[in-house]
Amino acid sequence: MNETTPSPGVAPAAAGKKQKSWQRYLPLLITLACFAYLYTRLNHAAAAEGEGLFAYLLKSFENVNWGRWLALMVPYCFLYLLIDSMVVWSVINWFNAKISYAEILPIRASAYILSLVNEQVSKGAIAVYVNRRKGVPGWELGSSMLFLMFCEYYSLIFWASIGVLLRWSNFQEVFHVIPWVALGSAVFFIFWHLFFTGKMGAGIALRDRQIFRAFRLAKVWQYGAIILMRAPLVLAGVVVYTLALRLFGGAISFGAMMGYLPVIFFGAAMPGPMHSVAILFWVLLFPDRPGQMTAFGFVMHNFFIVFNAAIGLLFLRRATREIFN
Repeated sequence: MNETTPSPGVAPAAAGKKQKSWQRYLPLLITLACFAYLYTRLNHAAAAEGEGLFAYLLKSFENVNWGRWLALMVPYCFLYLLIDSMVVWSVINWFNAKISYAEILPIRASAYILSLVNEQVSKGAIAVYVNRRKGVPGWELGSSMLFLMFCEYYSLIFWASIGVLLRWSNFQEVFHVIPWVALGSAVFFIFWHLFFTGKMGAGIALRDRQIFRAFRLAKVWQYGAIILMRAPLVLAGVVVYTLALRLFGGAISFGAMMGYLPVIFFGAAMPGPMHSVAILFWVLLFPDRPGQMTAFGFVMHNFFIVFNAAIGLLFLRRATREIFN
């Protein structure tokens, strides 16, 4: 985000250039590593059944009732838009300016188009809109978007930890680290909040930087409110993904999906196109059905981001008009 004066903006720009080299290639490397592993697993599984890889994967789609599948996915995508817009609307009203939910929803929907490239870029589009409509300085909005990302991480790690603890014996040992990461994150949050509310670290200039304005203003209940507002998406996701997996021939209870899905959502937040980490997690968590789970994960996660972008197209003309007029 640009600062309100020229001089402070130079350093962030330079820092951005320094980070570009690794930021550009890290998502690609993660994706390549995931798909290399998936290719190896799928090729071995197909060979074991005496089939080619393509034919092996196609079997997973043969008996899917696509009408019922769409009846699950489409309402879920719209529910996600409504709740996600509510979260963004709440944060902007807390820290930046009074703005109506009806104003935020179209721009949030349109920003999903940019999410096809980068989720954080889509948040930048929201900041541009509020800056133009309400005259809020860019650095204040950047701070609010950073607050949103911070809360999204805590929401994901919270639910992922619950998932691992619920199904502890069913997770490979590598996933057992997640609750410990959550515990460490909780300890970090305590010191983070105490620091930015001025209760410790007096005299440290970092706290007064403009990009951390939202954290200086935030109350503990506001962090919790973001996690609580996102909770229906997790619970609805458990229902949708359980029923959808059954359409793909899988058999899983709602309780079991409650354990697995938050961990997979945590993987879906990792950098990389096509939600490759989430697809990998499906195969790792259901190792006896690599073809079925690869097909299921690929269709579920990529339909979600593409359909959300399609919803954004419905609002794009209005959003563009309101930003540039």
